[in-house]
Formats: sequence, C-alpha cells, structure tokens
Amino acid sequence: MEPELRRGGVKIALAQVNVTVGDIQGNEAKIARILSQTKASKADLVVFPELALTGYPPEDLLFKRVFIQQNLAALKRLVGRTRGIAAVFGFADRDARGRLYNAAAVAVNGRLVHRYHKMELPNYGVFDEKRYFTPGKQPLVLGLPSSSPSMTLEGKLQRGSNPDSRFRGNDGRVLVGLSICEDIWVDPGPVRMEAKAGARILINLSASPYHAGKRSEREKLLIRRARSTKAWICYLNLVGGQDELVFDGGSMVVDPRGRIIFRAPQFREGLYLVEVPSMVAPATGPAAVLPVASSPSAPILSSDEEIFEALVLGTRDYVMKNQFAHAVIGLSGGIDSALTAAIAVAALGKEKVTGVSMPSRYSSPQTKADARAVAKGLGIQFLEIPIEPVFQSIIKTLLGIFKGRRPDVTEENLQARIRGTLLMALSNKFHWLVLATGNKSEISTGYCTLYGDMVGGFAVIKDLPKTWVYRLSSTANRVFGRAVIPKSVFTRPPTAELKPNQKDQDTLPPYERLDRIVRAYVEEDRSTEETRRIAKASKAEIRRVLRMIDLNEYKRRQAPIGIKITPRAFGRDRRMPITNRFAEV
Repeated sequence: MEPELRRGGVKIALAQVNVTVGDIQGNEAKIARILSQTKASKADLVVFPELALTGYPPEDLLFKRVFIQQNLAALKRLVGRTRGIAAVFGFADRDARGRLYNAAAVAVNGRLVHRYHKMELPNYGVFDEKRYFTPGKQPLVLGLPSSSPSMTLEGKLQRGSNPDSRFRGNDGRVLVGLSICEDIWVDPGPVRMEAKAGARILINLSASPYHAGKRSEREKLLIRRARSTKAWICYLNLVGGQDELVFDGGSMVVDPRGRIIFRAPQFREGLYLVEVPSMVAPATGPAAVLPVASSPSAPILSSDEEIFEALVLGTRDYVMKNQFAHAVIGLSGGIDSALTAAIAVAALGKEKVTGVSMPSRYSSPQTKADARAVAKGLGIQFLEIPIEPVFQSIIKTLLGIFKGRRPDVTEENLQARIRGTLLMALSNKFHWLVLATGNKSEISTGYCTLYGDMVGGFAVIKDLPKTWVYRLSSTANRVFGRAVIPKSVFTRPPTAELKPNQKDQDTLPPYERLDRIVRAYVEEDRSTEETRRIAKASKAEIRRVLRMIDLNEYKRRQAPIGIKITPRAFGRDRRMPITNRFAEV
C-alpha cells in the first residue's frame, strides 16, 4: 500500500520525450501536445529534457544564427501555452553579446520568469559543449506553492555565496533547485549550492547518452547526491537515437535517504507524474507515484536486454529520422549478419527489411542454408544474387595486368567489394538503407574490407565485441520467442569464406582473448605490457594485434557510423591520428 501523502504534495510531470535534432517545429509541436496533456493531469510543474527544443547534440547547427533564432521563437510560443501550469524547457539561449548557453526556461502562466544557464559544461568523450556554449554563473532556486501552479523566482545564488534567508521556505513555499545534466555530476557544484540554500527538491534536466553499465552509474551517483543534499532528486533524461548516440531515458526519482522510488522505462517515451511531499525538512517516507498513461515504475532490464533495446532504438531512429522506408542487409549465414537482421526487424518490422545472400565459389552449403533460414525465421524478403559471374569477369579484366602474380588478399577483397557494390545498387534503386554488419573486434583489427563488407549507411553492431555478438544473438532469440538465429550459426567457426577452408582464427586470436585485448588497449588506454597481462597473451601476439589496431585507423575513419554501446567507441569517443609514428616501445 502506498503511504499517505502529506497535504500539499508537489505534482511534477516528467516528460521523457524523443525529439529530433534540428526539427524545431516538430519538437515544439510535441512539447505543446504534452503541455495540454499535463494540464489535464493537474500537475504543478512539467519538465522537459536538456535542449528538448533543438534536440541533443545540435553540434554545429548552433553556429547558425537562424537556428538559434528559430529555437528562441519556438520557446516564446511555448511560453504562451503555459497558462494554468508551470513548465521548464531545455533550449539554446543567446545573450546580447552573442554568447550561447545550454539553457532551461522557467515559464509560469504564460510568462517567462527565468532562464537558467548550465554551469558545468562537459568536454570529454562524446561531449564538445565548450566548443559552443559559455558556462552559466548562477545556480537557481525557485519557490513553488503546492496549492496552485504559480512559480515565482525567490532570488539568485552567486557561485560560492552563503545561503540567504529568502531561500529557507519560511513562507510555506516548496524550494526547488534547477540544474542541467553535468551540473549534478560535479561535486561540489550547482546542485550542492542549491541544497545548501534550502532547496528540498532538485530537478535535473539531462541528455545523458547510453552505454553498457550507464544506468547503474547514474543510479549510484543520484543516490549519493540525494543522501548528501538530503533532498528529493527528480532526474529527467532524454530518450531516442541520434546518429551514433542512444539516449535511454530511465528517468527516476530518488528520496533523501537514497531510495529510488520511481523509475521510468528505458528506451521508451512517456509522461510520468510523481508527487513529492512538500515540506522543508527532509522527507521520511517515499513519494507516491501516479501513473500517466504508463505503469507506476518500470522493471529493471538485464545488461543484455538493455544493449538489445539500445540497438533497436538506435537503428529505428536512424532509419526513420533520416526518412528511409526500408533497410537491406547482406546475409552471409554468419552470426553478425543474423543479429543485425534480427535487430532491424525488431526496430522496423519484417515488411521493411530485405536480406540478400551473395554466395561465391567458396560459400558452403551450410552458410547458404543458414542465410535462408534466418530470413525465413524473421519473415523478411530474401534475395539471392550469386557473385561468381561478376567475379570471373573482373578476374578476366585484370588477368593481363596481374600476369605472373599469385592470387592473394586482392582476390579475397574483390569478392567483398562485389557484394558491397550490389548492396549499394539496391540501395540506390529502391532507396533502401544498407545496414553494415561488422563488429568491434573486426573493425578494431582491420579484419574487414574497405568498400566491401564495410559498405553501408549505418553500422548496427559496430561497437559490439564479437563475444557480445553471441550473447546478444541469444537475447534476440529470447525476444522473438523462437530460434530466429539457428543453432548452427552459433556453433560453426566464424569465417569470411573468401578462400578455401578459411577461418577467422587463421588471422586473429580467439575472440575471447582478442576482445580482452581491445577492451584494455582501446577502451582503457592500457600500456602494451598491461594489455598483455590482462589478455594473457604472448608478447608476439600482443605486438601483432596492437600493430593491426594502430595501422587500421584509416579504415575506421572511413567506416559508417554505428551505435555506441561500450564506454569508449571508435569515432566520437576515440580520436586517433591516421598519420602517426608514435610507438610505445
């Protein structure tokens, strides 16, 4: 049974929305619809995520004056829609000197009463906020009466100032501190200052991208902040895919004891109403959670379920937001393409996915049969285009030039590039998006063909190590409730089938060891010796694999973008020079 609320609880609506970068008109319309819905729920306050009006991250769109102007015009219209409610919107602000701010607007009863500027700007990993924004200088505490939706500004806090008596809530107002994303990660920082000034509810607007383990990191952080500030924390996160980033939602409310009393679903939009007891002293009981078109609190996903949902959402939003109607995948009969196809079907529906088998003289009957079986199990359209005639034609064309030279990797790569050409022809003719199927283990070492199997508009499992591919393939079968990826795909040794009896392990270490090497060297920046010890590899093997990783940056720079899953993905996370003579030893 839910505990009884003290009279005058504060009803806060958390709008966990999926917006599109640059679609200011569409984002405005979505926010306006939610404002109307929230008014009907009798909420005191509705909050939207960081930069909800522009989408996150807007990157160099922020340098376009017209982009900033349109976002400010949309904000003005939305403020006019707040009659009867208080609302907080994330937007991009500009001052009289032309400086930009990552900002939150506080609107009440049709008036803009305050603009808060994010104080802590992240500039690491996937974040480049110091490239665009100026840091704010003042924390913000607002007074919110619980009896009516009329918020007034109680005053401004200067950085490092002492609490002022105006902020202590002696007039019965509920004091609310406002912050944006990184502000709550830095301590001491704005959030602690707001709590010292008397704020009993701390609202954080975020656009925090997902990687495996991020939900747990956030929860531990918010628990610490709630306990140290002795305040309620209402954390609102963006949801949706944006290029290689996925925002997983997972908004939550944490009470002053550090208990998570509400979790919004991950990877899904929703409007959630939470009621927090309105009292100046720290609360002693959990808040009641009132569902708005959703269950009160979402179940916690397992690690593999999280990753699968992230891949599905990232794929769906990339395809749909870029206005593709259909996806096409080269089905080799191997596990990488099978998992990519399963994710695509979960994201788009079977009617919007086509699988293409392109067998060569080296393709085994089993891999050809498995390609058909995957397509049949998923219920997708299946095409078979043998590449032997094209391969023979190219070999004949090059025969005189290659005279006297033995076949080598050149002929192997020709097969991959023929397949890439065929997939791109289908893409051009039918406006299908080619989904590349390479995994992180292969891309790390360059065990892939430029303009061949690297061809594609989007690389679904680009940041998924090979050992994770097997785990997620099992998850896919559980999600579909049947073996859409046959057992033979799991048990057959991985092979590119570009020459007789070829196996991946002819070139690479066993994937279990290779993935330990990649994690230590690429994701954790370990030294050569540390990597060798962690991976339990020989010195010769370490030297060979690390050289492969270092020399193949040029390939990775030309690869399609893909969904970030690990804490450090290639691309935005890890930026290495291609022309580079550094060697550790």
